[in-house]
Amino acid sequence: MIYLLEDDENIRELILYTLRAQGAAAQGFPRPSDFWQAVQEQAPSLVILDIMLPEEDGLQVLEKLRRDPPTQRVPVLMLTAKDSEYDIVRGLDSGADDYLSKPFGMMELLSRIRALQRRAGTPAAPPPSPEEYRCGPLWVCPARHLCKVGEETISLTRKEFDLLCLLLEHRGAVLTRDQLLDRIWGYSFDGESRTVDVHIRTLRQKLGEVGSWIETVRGIGYKLGGDAP
Repeated sequence: MIYLLEDDENIRELILYTLRAQGAAAQGFPRPSDFWQAVQEQAPSLVILDIMLPEEDGLQVLEKLRRDPPTQRVPVLMLTAKDSEYDIVRGLDSGADDYLSKPFGMMELLSRIRALQRRAGTPAAPPPSPEEYRCGPLWVCPARHLCKVGEETISLTRKEFDLLCLLLEHRGAVLTRDQLLDRIWGYSFDGESRTVDVHIRTLRQKLGEVGSWIETVRGIGYKLGGDAP
């Protein structure tokens, strides 16, 4: 069951109509109190969450979802009219799996939802990951979700960590934005590059001087190169 928490009745009804027309079971809520009552009765399989809400904002709702064991791993797609980089990064760092800025198209919304559902399903066995990556002062252990630059442990979100591992795996090769969207987020949508760009920017900032190793290849994508040993 997909739960939609959106206080704008027109948007809520349009999304619910679209989801149900595609055969999805979906339920909408105008207020967080209604949403929490439903969550207590049945945990959702996916949550679509507005940020600007009455009673409590969407980020507070998200933080509660991530603290509660039954909903910790439920995919969350955030809908927001607050599309500044700060607001987007704050939502992603709080545990959102994806975001979509208003106004948005229904086809794109459905594409994002399908991608989150695929990623939440039981995946095929992935190829074995290396036990660790070493690149100068950068050390990354995928199995332990650990990243260090020198002696400093770097706190990365899941998506930032996955991006870094993918760039390390293909060191020196250029990865297009579409490839990164497909591999990390599970979808590729024409013209949607801001998701990748925001994550790359925050990843560079967190890595400090090592972040300069992530090079922008204008009009194409990114690669790990430059001063990387």
